[in-house]
Amino acid sequence: MSTSRPSGPFREGDRVQLTGPKGRLHTVTLRADGELHTHHGVLRHRDLIGQADGSVVTNSSGHDYLALRPLLRDFAMSMPRGAAIVYPKDAAQIVMQADIFPGATVVEAGVGSGALSLALLRAIGADGRLASFERREDFAEVARANVETFFGESPATWEVVVGDLAEQLPNQFEPGTVDRVVLDMLAPWDCIDVVADALTPGGVVICYIATATQLSRVAEYIRGTGLFTEPDASETMVRGWHVEGLAVRPDHRMVAHTGFLLTARRLAPGAVPPEVRRRASKSSYGDEDVELWTPGAVGDREITDKNLRKRVREAQKAASGARVAAESREREQASE
Repeated sequence: MSTSRPSGPFREGDRVQLTGPKGRLHTVTLRADGELHTHHGVLRHRDLIGQADGSVVTNSSGHDYLALRPLLRDFAMSMPRGAAIVYPKDAAQIVMQADIFPGATVVEAGVGSGALSLALLRAIGADGRLASFERREDFAEVARANVETFFGESPATWEVVVGDLAEQLPNQFEPGTVDRVVLDMLAPWDCIDVVADALTPGGVVICYIATATQLSRVAEYIRGTGLFTEPDASETMVRGWHVEGLAVRPDHRMVAHTGFLLTARRLAPGAVPPEVRRRASKSSYGDEDVELWTPGAVGDREITDKNLRKRVREAQKAASGARVAAESREREQASE
């Protein structure tokens, strides 16, 4: 797997981010006969092919466009989506808080549209292993295509397992062989027991959770197992700033709450950590509480089958273009 962003002149099959008049962004996959049509005119792809990254090209109406290869952050925000993505600010925190390191064996559930998978694959490097579990085959297809589009190939360090993590994880990994587990799902407490078996002593489990009620329930469940350190919860909010001369002020809009992160570490077998004194509180949950964490209750938007099929086609088309670009680079390298 190529873990570095492609460099050099733009080639056919490359994804390019174009910034046009008034700062509007367009992301295109270069084709020899391709064209970008906007109300500002037509920009031919062949005018970009062969240009250096960071070049400025002019369309048929004389409007200039800045052309750059998308960063991982840009790609994740613009790629086709089957399910909601983990936003870059949270993906960065997951990589750091879970201490995803080169060579690590990492389990991810669920894979969604593959945004977090991309960050994890970069972090584990060429010697690591990422196993992504996803219940829905259609979401898995979108994720596979998005990952292949970004890397230009399907990474040898990555596998997607379609199925329920609680059922499939014991079949994929021996006990105590997983370094890190990332849970992005509706009811992570359902999987904590099998995660505890799979994790190596000192390993990290990190949960990406949408609501405070989910956060409370998974924290209490982890405490109740007696197999982990005290859970640590946080959220990340990002506020941009307007900086122009002496006009320095916060932006009027910000990326605030997207989800909570909760981390805990696997204890050694038989280890009993020092007691943590806490105020007494109600910490029991019954089956009737499950309704509180349904997709509708937590505000998840349902995607129609027709729309999802369209997203799958878009992702697979982009992956095909990335393969063309990768093959072009290999031919160039072979001829040098």
